Amino acid sequence: MSETVAEERRRERLVAALRDAGVRWGEVTDCRMLGGGTFSSVFRVRTADGAGLVVKLAPAPDRPVLRHERGILATEAWYLRTARERTSVPVPTVLAVSPPGGSGLGDHLVTAECPGTPWEELRNQVDAAGRTRLRRELGRHTAALHSVTGSDGFGLPALPFGPLRPVWRDAFLEMVDAVLDDAGRFAVSLPRPADEIRKILGTRSDVLDEVTTPRLVHWDLWDGNILAERGPHGPRVTALIDAERAFWGDPVAEFVSLGLLHDITRDEAFLGGYRAAGGPVAFDAAARERLALYRAYLYLVMWVEARPRNFDAGHLAWLERDVLTPLGRMLGSWSWGEDAPEHHWSRG
Repeated sequence: MSETVAEERRRERLVAALRDAGVRWGEVTDCRMLGGGTFSSVFRVRTADGAGLVVKLAPAPDRPVLRHERGILATEAWYLRTARERTSVPVPTVLAVSPPGGSGLGDHLVTAECPGTPWEELRNQVDAAGRTRLRRELGRHTAALHSVTGSDGFGLPALPFGPLRPVWRDAFLEMVDAVLDDAGRFAVSLPRPADEIRKILGTRSDVLDEVTTPRLVHWDLWDGNILAERGPHGPRVTALIDAERAFWGDPVAEFVSLGLLHDITRDEAFLGGYRAAGGPVAFDAAARERLALYRAYLYLVMWVEARPRNFDAGHLAWLERDVLTPLGRMLGSWSWGEDAPEHHWSRG
């Protein structure tokens, strides 16, 4: 497809998404693509009446995606609406979302724009006291989200995974199966054969049976998805965004992305806010084992998704060093009956 044709299709999809949100293209005064996303194309839109919107366009229907990514913007809309209805946590307001199998142009999600800057960009502009304040506030928000429980079961709400499972272990292993199947579909090299990985993770999964209540899990709360701003009374969190990977599950899984750039078990400010807001967390042996399983799953997703997304050489090198290599070490230690090694993220 030529670049001109691709641009025309993208504009057609933008117009359709805005129309779904009640906005005519003639009302748009500014529209620009935002960076940072690796799945959806994201646009910031301004209208003549001063309103700010964010439009997400999922890959076109003919583009390859992972199994859990089908209908993923509907998952995000579900999460945002649930969080808004059942907590006071700041999240974007959903203005429109495409129905499953809608127009044939591809999925879209339109939300109101939230104030603030991604925390990863603001970090160096805030002093130590401000960073502590933000991490405590984030802990309180996360605990509020984890207080939301489901009654229909565990797992991903996206249609390819339905129905939800009554047992968390079954839901989690189904998620693992899906990404390993994707690895085969896209001919992605893994540190061990897929069936061996299934066996290794399945053998250690009995610890997941401790989780008996489905809770709302964002699953992608790294610093880039936390908006914040400086104010007269200090910095504050303004929104938690990009909940495309959300599911009903174990809140301990949340700590994998929350500790993307540091060791969450030593994040006293975050954990203090989390516990003060009623979030129970103790990193005992069982919790650490579950955390390791969720980290292995995230590693698999991050490595496998690189193939259909055609990441550049620099990104692939980072993934190989900080994702594939530690995943191989984890699987190797588990296959020999050892404890999983600790790993802390770095952007390199």
